[in-house]
Amino acid sequence: MLGAGSLVMAQRASNHDLTQPEVVLAGKDSPDHQHVGASKPDVDQVYDVGKDAWLTVLGTHHSHSGQFCKHGSGLLEDVVKEAIRQNFQVYGLTEHVPRYRAIDLYPEEVNTSLDELSSQFTSFLMEAHRLKTAYSAQISLLVGLETEFITDLDLHRLDILLKEFGDRVQYVVGSIHHVNGIPIDFDLPTYERALASFGDGTGDGGHEARQQAFLSSYFDAQYELLRCFKPEIIGHFDLCRLYCPSLRFGHHPVIQEKVERNVKFAVGYGALFEVNAAAFRKKWDTAYPGEEVVQVIKRHGGRFALSDDSHGPHAVGMNYRRLPDYLRSVGISELWYLEPSDMPNSAGRNIRAVRLDGDWLDHPFWRGQP
Repeated sequence: MLGAGSLVMAQRASNHDLTQPEVVLAGKDSPDHQHVGASKPDVDQVYDVGKDAWLTVLGTHHSHSGQFCKHGSGLLEDVVKEAIRQNFQVYGLTEHVPRYRAIDLYPEEVNTSLDELSSQFTSFLMEAHRLKTAYSAQISLLVGLETEFITDLDLHRLDILLKEFGDRVQYVVGSIHHVNGIPIDFDLPTYERALASFGDGTGDGGHEARQQAFLSSYFDAQYELLRCFKPEIIGHFDLCRLYCPSLRFGHHPVIQEKVERNVKFAVGYGALFEVNAAAFRKKWDTAYPGEEVVQVIKRHGGRFALSDDSHGPHAVGMNYRRLPDYLRSVGISELWYLEPSDMPNSAGRNIRAVRLDGDWLDHPFWRGQP
């Protein structure tokens, strides 16, 4: 639809093949994780993206639904209908890959067997491709997955899964949600347990040494994921700062080196770094990644895509209204999105990155804006 249709008519695009800090209460106790009884988002948090043509062209690359994600809400088809209502032209349907050990299940999953979780993911792919066909005249839907890396078993099974489903998985969102086998985005106590797993903080170096070990483990896991699978979208790059958004990696030279290493590797094979609006609903003042990481990505020639990381129809486009100011403040002048390609990229998947021509700040929408 987009290669020869309305997207090209709307904007010319050039193609590029993919060759003790403050504590903020956020995470899975936010609106997209209903198992802790959180309320639905306020109406004014839901942004009608259709008002901004540049946002609808670029779409989102990272989403979930309650139908196939037990901490989400709503049907996948309703997510698609809401994206159409908001005039999205590109919308990525992604879902978490299954977890493969009972010990790793979240509370809302404990009554679901591991086999059922695997079948649920298969059902997601079937439904996503059905919707992709059914709504092809109204929206370009991409079908992908979001990774998990808890132990090496997850990487082994992901390799099997990608080979099994082949081109049914058009792209990969590469995300890390665990450190030392413990979730870091579930709630504050669980995050603190992950941090404490590196020692009690009373030895040499105390809390700072423990925090550095935690961050080192996170970025080493991220690097291994990038190296093995070359995900097209780098998911919430600095999720490790979720409960300490004031943390600066530059204060930890060892960690800064790992950040630079990961960014350079991802840039080298052609990844897009998502600007993920979900951070705003986690009570951050910025999107993921924060400004410090954005500047590293820019310095190494990295490219950015948009994601809402929605977990149901109510969250489609949520907080996109806050993205323009953030993008301007950090100096992001180019935005990219994915589209199908006849040629495989460096990961062997038939998807490529496309740049919206020119500076998005020059889009007609901004003319006459204060």
